[in-house]
Amino acid sequence: MNRYRKLRTVAALLLFVAIVLLFLDFTGVTHAYLGWLAEVQLLPALLALNVWVVGVLIVLTLLFGRLYCSVICPLGVMQDIVARLGRKAKRNRYGYSKAKTLLRVVVLVLFGVLLALGLTSWAALIAPYSAFGRIATNLLQPLWMWGNNLLAMGAEWMDSYAFYRVEVLWRGAISLVVALVTLFVVGLLAWKHGRTWCNTICPVGTLLGFFARFSWLRPVIDRSKCNGCGLCARNCKAACINPKEHTIDMSRCVVCFDCLDSCRQGAIRYVPRRKQQPETASKEQPEAGVSRRTFLAVAATVAVTGVAEAKRKKVDGGVAAIVAKEAPARKREIVPAGAHSVRHLTQHCTACQLCISACPNRVLKPSNGLMRLMQPTISYVDGYCRPECTRCSEVCPTGAIQLITREEKSSISIGHAVWVKKNCLAASEGVQCDNCARHCPAGAITMVQAESYERAIPTIDTERCIGCGACEYLCPARPFSAIYVEGNDEHRQL
Repeated sequence: MNRYRKLRTVAALLLFVAIVLLFLDFTGVTHAYLGWLAEVQLLPALLALNVWVVGVLIVLTLLFGRLYCSVICPLGVMQDIVARLGRKAKRNRYGYSKAKTLLRVVVLVLFGVLLALGLTSWAALIAPYSAFGRIATNLLQPLWMWGNNLLAMGAEWMDSYAFYRVEVLWRGAISLVVALVTLFVVGLLAWKHGRTWCNTICPVGTLLGFFARFSWLRPVIDRSKCNGCGLCARNCKAACINPKEHTIDMSRCVVCFDCLDSCRQGAIRYVPRRKQQPETASKEQPEAGVSRRTFLAVAATVAVTGVAEAKRKKVDGGVAAIVAKEAPARKREIVPAGAHSVRHLTQHCTACQLCISACPNRVLKPSNGLMRLMQPTISYVDGYCRPECTRCSEVCPTGAIQLITREEKSSISIGHAVWVKKNCLAASEGVQCDNCARHCPAGAITMVQAESYERAIPTIDTERCIGCGACEYLCPARPFSAIYVEGNDEHRQL
């Protein structure tokens, strides 16, 4: 195996396994060491206004080509794995095809418009990191948890506590369907045609493809050594090698080095741009459909628009069987502390669902709303948001949920409790109950004896309530709690 290909393969597999573990781990240990892998993805870095990361990725592309797509991007590496399996079924199965430049530019423009309009969750449907995150969270993490529970059963049999059982959570039908469809479409394209998704649909691939045109190092075909066998083109999963013209389209080349490995004549070398043969360089022609200048203008406009818009938005701030609890119909959604507001989260979140997979309290769920499709929202059906937990803010790569301390978390009000008289056991059935007041960590609920009620009923101090949902989750009333949380439009500091 060519040394370049070997190095790229090893690096890609290591980073891929690491980022998969980042999404699968429910203990929080992995995030402390590998959280940076989410921050170096292009779209999260762009939305977080992380100029250093964006700059480094562009410089990396200008130097070496689209290494981001073949080493850093998890969806790209996943496609390579699937393509490799497909290649075993049929070797030498690819071929050169002309770039669908117009389609790529249209998708990129649409992606930029969605970002500019604040419809980040819809733009994230085709963003590679976000798409992979949903696949990992909805499809891989449940399998990981089931495997953990099998190990826990074996450990219990041997009187060991090395593993503990965890509840395998249902993330929601919409997220599951989107993850399945994404995996099927991307996987099928990779199995049959290699990197078609990256070079046709993916906006990140299109954007980096422009910079890759000017990369310093690049694979070059030596016409004096080439015998025209076409093995390089038949092994190029990016379909970017034209064996007749002896040219390689660098806007689509993902620098996988498969062509170097497949060429039996040693006619392809990875060399600096200045060492290209004049005869080869003269064959490179602008692609039909859209000129290079037009492509540059569109790509720059989309990138600047996305960054400018992100910058503007940054300132926005039991033994017996019981009836299953249901979530109430809230007038306002609840979003995690550190998100500042629903608007801020909506505009910055890539819907990668890393926070959902990392939430130890099981309160973060994918939203089904059209404006916030698959972005995190809080539900207190399976747990409540513990004041000492800041896990979601620690793993968010975009700043949609900004990093906060435990002390800050305890003093941020994300919502306020509301009492529903008809559901309350103390008010409607005369049952002695003080669960809400007893478990309120903020001391915002007090039981008082009113003349018209046989038992003491809860009163709520909304100025002290932080909206953690302990009262809603622990209320014994079914199916709807007698006390629930309404989200605050803007989070406030107590």
